Amino acid sequence: MTPPTADLIANAFASSPLMWGAVAFVLGAGLALAVCLPTSRRREARARVAERASIEASRRGEMVDMANGLAHEIRNPLSTVALNAQLLREDILDAALPEEESARLVRRVDALAREAARLKDILEDFLRFAGRMQLDAQPTDLRELISELADFFTPQAQASGVIIRVQAPDMPVMQSVDAALLKQAMLNLMINAVQALEQVPAASRELMLRLEPSGTIHVIDTGPGVAAERVSEIFRPYISTKKGGTGLGLPVANRIVHEHGGRIVVYPAPGRGADFAIEWNADRERASTAGGIAAPRARPPTST
Repeated sequence: MTPPTADLIANAFASSPLMWGAVAFVLGAGLALAVCLPTSRRREARARVAERASIEASRRGEMVDMANGLAHEIRNPLSTVALNAQLLREDILDAALPEEESARLVRRVDALAREAARLKDILEDFLRFAGRMQLDAQPTDLRELISELADFFTPQAQASGVIIRVQAPDMPVMQSVDAALLKQAMLNLMINAVQALEQVPAASRELMLRLEPSGTIHVIDTGPGVAAERVSEIFRPYISTKKGGTGLGLPVANRIVHEHGGRIVVYPAPGRGADFAIEWNADRERASTAGGIAAPRARPPTST
């Protein structure tokens, strides 16, 4: 036998179509709420993330401006120190001092001038690394860019006993780049290579600039190579194993390439040299890399 309460409910539904409409409305509203609430929460979460990112970007911009201002304030007195050191050196040489005393004072003044120049170089590298970077990208034949850079760098390389070789396709290799900034990035890689080559015999010091038809640029040396475990840290600021190095040359190069939408891929080959390759259009792969640096792959550099 059907319970009385159930009979009452059944009669109510049977006699009133409005009751069915009310139930359908409640069920529909509940379903809509169940669907829309998670979507609304996700939208709010994205909005909060975007707001935090905007605030962080604004703070980073303020810090960059403050750091740039501070660097400029330091650089001006350093220039004054360097100038006065040079004038003092000339005064010492012109003074009627015993030769031994004059030489001792000149050495001290020269040390002061060297340190002032080194600090100025650090500030210049810092400004290039942390400052705002505006690209003036123009269609450029990378063959001509590399040839010009090789001609410019050859005297410095020869002074260190390094032979420079250039390998490029016969046909133009066009790429939209800021030529001045890309030259700076490559120059930093080349200076790093020459410094590494100081650790090997003079007869084996070679530096190759190789351009592929795809536009990939290789800076290859026959130095001691890069240990695989160090690849992830060499592009961090102020990481340097070289005496007198600022630790900003490679980070600056990495940032310039990154601003162009590319990345620097390191092919370490400990004991056989290193290959720093500038690759373009790497946005789709950058999510799996750190700071534009691809995972290391053991590939010895080649030279001809």
